[in-house]
Amino acid sequence: MEMLSPVQLNDMIGRGEPVLVIDVRSPAEFAEAHAPFASNQPLPDLNATAIRADIEKTGKRLVFICKSGSRGKAACEKLMAAGLTNVCNVEGGTTGWIEAGLPVIRGGKSFSIEQQTRLVIGSMVLLGVGLGATVHPGFLGIAGFFGAGLVFAALTDSCMLGLMIASMPWNRSKPTCPVR
Repeated sequence: MEMLSPVQLNDMIGRGEPVLVIDVRSPAEFAEAHAPFASNQPLPDLNATAIRADIEKTGKRLVFICKSGSRGKAACEKLMAAGLTNVCNVEGGTTGWIEAGLPVIRGGKSFSIEQQTRLVIGSMVLLGVGLGATVHPGFLGIAGFFGAGLVFAALTDSCMLGLMIASMPWNRSKPTCPVR
């Protein structure tokens, strides 16, 4: 997997190099701000077989972008497991793209997957502590469970709760990526 800086990707596009850029964030995150030439296909919906067939047919270079780079890395790994070797991830993702001062298409503000995940975890910790203090100490286990989940997410750089939230109906809409 090759890492590209936002500037390198922008230069490739500017030179007219054949590139397929897929933003693997949720449709709501994509609508909020994205690189002008990126199409959207959320990571949970990524169809490695169809993308591989398209890349082999068109000869385009495949580049993934997300918010910060971790979902893009997961997308690269998924496509490499499907047999593609020339896949790239954008360092720093859309955040890095914006920080580099590159052009962005902006829409309305959304409630990101990360924010939704923090809301759920914070609410469950508060619920567990509140019920543990007022109803039964066993409810403190709820707070402990979500705390352990945060530690696991930090150590593995993956968040199962975030993936579950990303698959919720309000975080899904028809992707803009022509490859399905």
